[in-house]
Amino acid sequence: MSAVDWFDAHAPDLRRRPDLEAHDLVAADASDRLILASAGDLAGSAAVVIGDRFGGITLPLAATGASVRVHQDVLTGERAARRNAAELGLAPAADDPDAVRVPGVAWHPLEPALVAGATTVLLQLPRSLDALDEIAGLIAEHADPDVRVIAGGRVKHMSTAMNDVLARHFAEVTADRGVGKSRVLRASRPRRGTGGGWPKCERHDDLGLTVCAHGAAFAGATVDIGTRFLLSRLADMPDAAYAVDLGCGTGVIAAAYARTRPGARVIATDRSWAAVASARATMAANGLADRVEVVRDDGLGAQPDASADLVLLNPPFHSDAAVTTQLAPRLFADAARVLRAGGELWCVWNSHLRYRGALERLVGPTRQIDRNAKFTVTASARR
Repeated sequence: MSAVDWFDAHAPDLRRRPDLEAHDLVAADASDRLILASAGDLAGSAAVVIGDRFGGITLPLAATGASVRVHQDVLTGERAARRNAAELGLAPAADDPDAVRVPGVAWHPLEPALVAGATTVLLQLPRSLDALDEIAGLIAEHADPDVRVIAGGRVKHMSTAMNDVLARHFAEVTADRGVGKSRVLRASRPRRGTGGGWPKCERHDDLGLTVCAHGAAFAGATVDIGTRFLLSRLADMPDAAYAVDLGCGTGVIAAAYARTRPGARVIATDRSWAAVASARATMAANGLADRVEVVRDDGLGAQPDASADLVLLNPPFHSDAAVTTQLAPRLFADAARVLRAGGELWCVWNSHLRYRGALERLVGPTRQIDRNAKFTVTASARR
């Protein structure tokens, strides 16, 4: 059975859990199939897969006996791929998805070892041009000189600027005809010496911080306005022995809190590899690496119950390309589990989302700390 045949047979059975699942959120789509078809027969050979979401590219290749090095930015996507592999008979099952070992598949950070010597790279195109620039530069610098890159996506999420980014790193870039509202870009003949420069860092004198960001990190090395609004009330936040920056992104909130509370133990957590790597770089740039622990986790899954005095949160409202309000309540519940009695969740949110009811229900009594034309800052006390 070819990789495309396996995809056709099993794609409807792929699941997103533990990531968000909804009727309009799929685990694999036509762009995954097109990437596989455009790569040709890779049975028994070696390939690198970057940007696979829930196993829709990696698992069909593994089913044909291919050796696959894969990078999935989001931890929940990696765990979903492992569970999908076990449920579809490609790997022995395990209670802990991190313990599922898929024959022929190895997960890697976005680093040179991922692409070293690679001759075939399959890429699910990221929406961020900065993310694409970092990925393309890494491939061009460390893959085989004869590498071929097959990069695909849904046409509605693609732009001609992606061709320009690839052309900075590869001498030959072509676009295939669209198929089923998806399209593939092909890149070859890498230009050595065009990569590097990641993470990028920017000094913010008003915050007293240097912020560092990898290409896929939300907001890059800037500071988004919601985070700025939350930090405008930094002096009002309680002094905590143990504080957590949940969904830390580039680590701005954790760094700001740690800088003003030198006695606090601070944990910064995010499910994104790019966010975690960025936050670690931010801590190093501000001399906080020994005071802030940055971990890649699904919410607060690795943190014990009733352990934290304070959780700080600027919740996301996107899952992949979809806008959703279902992510924030999951994070509120996670914060409630980890907070000790009397501990507080300080949260900034777009006022039109009206999260106060959910905060009252899932965490406890909630008071408004501040509000402007766009955002609300609240503090919720754990019952």
